[in-house]
Amino acid sequence: MNTAQNTQPSAQLVSGTPLAGRVAVVTGASSGIGEATALRFAELGAKVALVARRGDRLDQVEDRIRAGGGTALALPTDVTDRSAVLAAADRIADELGRVDLVFANAGVQLISGITDLATEDWDAQIDLNIKGVMNTVQAFVPSLESAASDGRSADLIMTSSIAAVRILEGFHVYSATKAYVTQLSKLLRTELGRKKIRVATIEPGMVDTELPDHVTDPAASKLMADLIDQIDVLSSADVAETVAFMSAVPKHVNLTEITILPTEQII
Repeated sequence: MNTAQNTQPSAQLVSGTPLAGRVAVVTGASSGIGEATALRFAELGAKVALVARRGDRLDQVEDRIRAGGGTALALPTDVTDRSAVLAAADRIADELGRVDLVFANAGVQLISGITDLATEDWDAQIDLNIKGVMNTVQAFVPSLESAASDGRSADLIMTSSIAAVRILEGFHVYSATKAYVTQLSKLLRTELGRKKIRVATIEPGMVDTELPDHVTDPAASKLMADLIDQIDVLSSADVAETVAFMSAVPKHVNLTEITILPTEQII
C-alpha cells in the first residue's frame, strides 16, 4: 500500500455550501470514490441518498454524515435490479425531495484473459457497469428534467475510467463497459443538454480503493500492485473533490469529460 498518501495535503478546494438546497444520489456509496463523494456532497450542503448493496457500510456512511450535521438516507439497493432502483427513487423523492444531482458511480473491475472465458465475470461487469448505469438513468432523469425546467442546476455525472481509452491487456470487458459509459455520456448530452441538464463523465486513473482487490488475474494484479507501490496514486478524496467541483460550477458550465490521473501514471 502506498504510504505517501498520508503526507498529501487535503484534496479539498471547494468551500462554503454551494450545494445547499440540492438533493444528490450517489450509487456505489458504501466505499471508495462513492463514499468519499457522498461525504463531500453533504459537507457542501446537499442532502444525500446513499445507494449500494452493502447496507451495513451504508449505515456507517449515513451516521458520519448525520454526525457532521448533514442529511443522508441509506438505501441498500442492487442497481442491477431495475425495480429496486425505481423503488429507491420513489422513496428518495418522498423523504428528501426532488433529485437534481446524480452520481452514477457503482461499478466493478474483474480482469482476465479473454481465453480464460470467465463468463461470470463478464456478466457481472456488464450487469453493473452498464445495466446499473442505465437503470439509474431511467430512475432519475425525469427528476433531473423537472429540476432543470424550474431553472435549477441538474447534473448526471457517471464514473468511467482511463481504461475506456487505453489499450490494456486483460482489461477487455472492463474497458469495453467503461467505453460504453463514456460514449453514453456524449450521446445523452445531445438530448439532455438542450434541456439544461449537465451530463459528464469522470475518468480516473489509478485510485487507492478496494476496486483492485476484486482483480484475480495475476498479471493484472501485479500491474496494479506495482502502481500503488511505486507511484503516488490518487485517493478517493481527490476524485470526490473533482466531482464536487463539477457539480458546484455555475449551471451554464458543463465540465463534460475529466480525466484525472496520478502525475506519475504513464499507462
